[in-house]
Amino acid sequence: MPTADLLLRAAAIHTLVPGQAPQRALAIRGDRIAALAADPAGLDDWIGPGTRVLERPDATVLPAFDDTHTHLVFAADSVADVPVHLARNLAGLLDLLRERAAVTPPGEWLRSTINWQEFNLAEHRFPTVAELDAVTTEHPVLLKRGAYNVVLNSTALRLAGIDADTPDPAGGQLERDAAGRPTGRLIGAATALAERLLPRPDLATRIAGLRTASHAYAATGIGTARDCMVPLADLAVLRAAAEAGALGVRIRALVSAIGLRSAAEVEQLLDAMAPWQQTGDDWLSVWGVKFGIDGGIEAGALEQPYQGRGCYCGALHWEPGALADAVEAVVRLGWRVGCHAWGDRGVRVLLDVYEEVLRRQPGLPAGTLVIEHGGLARAEQRVRAVELGIPVTVQHPLLHDAAGAQIEQWGDERAADLFPLREWLDEGALLAAGSDFPVGPYGAMTSVWGMTTRQTVAGVRGARHAITRAEAIALHTGNAARLLGETDRRGALAPGLLADLTVWPADPLSCPEKQLAELLPELTLLGGRAVHDAGGLLAG
Repeated sequence: MPTADLLLRAAAIHTLVPGQAPQRALAIRGDRIAALAADPAGLDDWIGPGTRVLERPDATVLPAFDDTHTHLVFAADSVADVPVHLARNLAGLLDLLRERAAVTPPGEWLRSTINWQEFNLAEHRFPTVAELDAVTTEHPVLLKRGAYNVVLNSTALRLAGIDADTPDPAGGQLERDAAGRPTGRLIGAATALAERLLPRPDLATRIAGLRTASHAYAATGIGTARDCMVPLADLAVLRAAAEAGALGVRIRALVSAIGLRSAAEVEQLLDAMAPWQQTGDDWLSVWGVKFGIDGGIEAGALEQPYQGRGCYCGALHWEPGALADAVEAVVRLGWRVGCHAWGDRGVRVLLDVYEEVLRRQPGLPAGTLVIEHGGLARAEQRVRAVELGIPVTVQHPLLHDAAGAQIEQWGDERAADLFPLREWLDEGALLAAGSDFPVGPYGAMTSVWGMTTRQTVAGVRGARHAITRAEAIALHTGNAARLLGETDRRGALAPGLLADLTVWPADPLSCPEKQLAELLPELTLLGGRAVHDAGGLLAG
């Protein structure tokens, strides 16, 4: 009889194997689940001299969760930045910058964390150049919100060479005042005008950032992060972090094609990606390529105009035929594609593109083409996606934090119709869930709570789109494994699968709603190894 390395007994072990009742004991041998039993003493024969026995009679066990659309590299690169996400008003934000300026040598950049929303500040706006200059002109200041918005002080504007005569770059915008002068805000591709000036940290610093950020994800129950905008050069950084044992989550990377505009440019990217196609393992692999067909909160492509903005309907970043050529180039080489689509026009045009690619390349494996977000997906678009077999990744945490800003742009009705999860599931779509950090907060139960309550910073929005807790958990576990093509290794708790699991102090399927919103795991195991152990349960 073989013996277990770890035997875990708990009040309920939800295996998520269809039809299987909760179990009470689980044995781990090596990096795999070896056995389960409905009787707490049912695996006692697995106990040997070297077996650790963990008794958690009030705890609940679930598979580790996937965050199927997040930006872990952004989180890692931001761990030492000015923590403006803690501010609740502009005065607090400016004070945080001022405190950092006081201990930073003149001439060095001040850069903010990126997981905040200006609409959620008391003033509902970005700081002005004048306000940033009042903090410091001895340092260039780069205040970044999410992936596509930056605000600079006058020192940073000067270093970037931005003035009234600077044209908007392709795919980007320099916000200007009534006199045509830059306000300091850069949007979309324009952010690169300033970000290219930032000093690059050395490899050791970046690995340290990945260690901190990935273990912070693990502390919320996340075991696998599908990072949806990884610069090609950062694949080597991720590999170095994996080899150093620094990762607290498994990573599935989408290499960024954001900013590219032709199939020829994409083919150059694919040539550089070729060495990574056969090098993946269970800790780190390259999933495919990330595109974006439209903008986000301020620029998602709509069928009808934005609220209070005349005839403005957002923007498409690709001509559909050119995007079809680019996507075909990717899938022809065996890679997969995830494409951002936020507004209803963006979703419609992306489905046109995917349908054309499927016509040109019949027989593509399931899950080759994925819609990222599918935010405002109308009924006819959902039907098309299901008929074409296109999976969708959805992110309620994004809606939670951005609801106020999105209502301001689109009006309450359209904002409330974002992420129609109930309808997607009822219509037979393959959905998988994530956070879209830094736009929304990462965290397993933060997401489950949001999908089941539809709570946002602007109150409950679109209650009819809510789903059950069991469905929400499935979107982060079994459905996520299906999306990634890894159901043979992950997504449930069964003998032979990787021992990726989470231990919770209460049962997420039945605990009070308020507790669910704040629930964190006691323990997160990946391959049987603790990547988060809040109470030192396996210490020593």
